[in-house]
Amino acid sequence: MYPTSSINVAVAVELKESLRITNTELGSLTAVSSASAALAVIPVGVLTDRVRRVRLLAASVVLWVLAMLAGGLADSYQWLLLSRPALGTVSATAGPTLSSLIGDFFPPGERARVYGFILSGEMLGVGFGLLVGGNLAHLLSWRAAFYLLALFGILLVIVITRKLPEPTRGGQGRLRPDGHPPDAERDAGTAPNRSDAVHFALRDRGVEPNPVLMLRRDPTRMPMWEAALYVLRIRTNVVLIAASAVGYFFFAGLRGFGVLFVARQYGLTAAAVTGPALLVGFGALAGVLSGGRIADHLIRRGRLSARVIVPAVAYLTTAVFFVPALLTTSTALPFFLVAAGCLAAANPPLDAARLDVVHFRLWGRAESIRTFLRMGAEAVAPVTFGFLADVLGSGGATSARGLQYTFLIMLAPLVANAIILLHGRHSYPRDVATAAASEKPRVR
Repeated sequence: MYPTSSINVAVAVELKESLRITNTELGSLTAVSSASAALAVIPVGVLTDRVRRVRLLAASVVLWVLAMLAGGLADSYQWLLLSRPALGTVSATAGPTLSSLIGDFFPPGERARVYGFILSGEMLGVGFGLLVGGNLAHLLSWRAAFYLLALFGILLVIVITRKLPEPTRGGQGRLRPDGHPPDAERDAGTAPNRSDAVHFALRDRGVEPNPVLMLRRDPTRMPMWEAALYVLRIRTNVVLIAASAVGYFFFAGLRGFGVLFVARQYGLTAAAVTGPALLVGFGALAGVLSGGRIADHLIRRGRLSARVIVPAVAYLTTAVFFVPALLTTSTALPFFLVAAGCLAAANPPLDAARLDVVHFRLWGRAESIRTFLRMGAEAVAPVTFGFLADVLGSGGATSARGLQYTFLIMLAPLVANAIILLHGRHSYPRDVATAAASEKPRVR
């Protein structure tokens, strides 16, 4: 939703020259933003489960615009760094609110595919930031890129407040053909429609819920600490959180230094990197649109744990194709295309699976816990990647070699991710059955 990090990447060269900063300091800009977002996302998750989510989302975009303007006015690295906590704090709203809204607007059988569309929109925003922001910074200044994003943020506020209705909680809030939300009084408190392929298969195969994790009361007013303990007892949810954190750790490092690596590795200017970056972006876009579709198709064919298995295969394939992409020079682009597509393909099934295994009244808080840990990994990643790159290569031509070694080392967590997810495929059916059974008392 917020292409802030893409702007940091797009204007990385201009920022380093203008403010005279190192790779570690450049990574710190993203790290500070992610760390502040990780701290803010917990209370945001509580609000998501208790207040009108559309208003919460619109207010966060307004504050984000103000933070972007403050960053654009920075005349020193210290000023720019101080604007990052405010930016990260308001960005924290996106994860829990969007997750809860998607769960209520769309039934389970469509969510992986829908998440593909949502994430493709985020990727297009990142691509827009890289393409337009990078060229605008090259032609004018890096400040102009910040101001442009603030302008689009204002337009987004207008769209949200005028076009996005508040859905009824419980998965029944899909729009009527006339574009209006359903009758809130009639549908309030109902449980999600879980009669998709997964739940038919669970019923046919006799998968029983876990009686220890069955919720027999409305978790709406459950304290945050109690909600956190409960969602972290769901085995599949823990596996998904771990996989998401590791995946975003690698992606954050790649996002922070990928353009810089390509520019140094092939001796390209910031403007010349735009072409290859767009091609890799198209590969990632194809992956994010296909990952959810593939998982949902396999579920309809009877593979109950497809939303866990597909990401595992995607992460493993990513690691396999990134190795030749990093080591070759003349034929690297096709490998980067496949690797980027597989890395992106893992996210839609993972996002849909998290909604499958958690009670709908806990979607906001469960996502805030996942986002807290994910953003913690994102906060550590840029500094880690930047520090290793500075240690393994220093200045000039050797800086590309340092980044190359760093990316190769960091492929190991992706392989571990595949192993973690394959291990978690056994618990997924039972955890889905438990969530469905916990919601039955709420059905009217």
